[in-house]
Amino acid sequence: MNTLIVYTHPNPVSFNHAILKNICAGLEKAGHNVRIKDLYKENFDPVLHAKDLADLHQGNIPERIHKEQIDLLWADSLIFIYPLWWFDRPAMLKGWFDLVLTNGLAFEYSDKGVRGLLKHKKALVIITAGGSKQYFVDTDALQLIHRPVTDGTLSFCGIRDVSHRIYYDIANLSNTERADILQESLDLGETFAD
Repeated sequence: MNTLIVYTHPNPVSFNHAILKNICAGLEKAGHNVRIKDLYKENFDPVLHAKDLADLHQGNIPERIHKEQIDLLWADSLIFIYPLWWFDRPAMLKGWFDLVLTNGLAFEYSDKGVRGLLKHKKALVIITAGGSKQYFVDTDALQLIHRPVTDGTLSFCGIRDVSHRIYYDIANLSNTERADILQESLDLGETFAD
């Protein structure tokens, strides 16, 4: 299976990066082809410029968007790894979705409503959060953590098998708890196609 990982964290030695390395190792051990889009490392421009929008409305895909869409369509499955910022994905990842998941490629409108067009077999969303799970439960915010991406973006665009993992209270985890998450990341990679 071809798997595209879209990774969004500005610190190349973050815990998110350790998760990325382990999930890649698991995927490769299971024989999958992996491409990584490290948005910060690539200095990805997340802004949908007025010219980009005008080109898209005329049916012309700007080269920088087309390049991203080639990677998207190469993949059979998708994995997103990012920290939770303000109850959502980082702005750079939101911009990637805005630019890449265009009308006609990821979804379409018709007289019958909106229809998702992506044919990926599955998607996995991995999120690290600074707050405790109890905090999100107590504030009735648990669904806010993953639903903008899992339901509001990926399922909307036609991917039926979308799952997520949220790792809470990252800054306060013990070394043992971090090691357990990294082992789970390796295992997730190895079993992702099952």
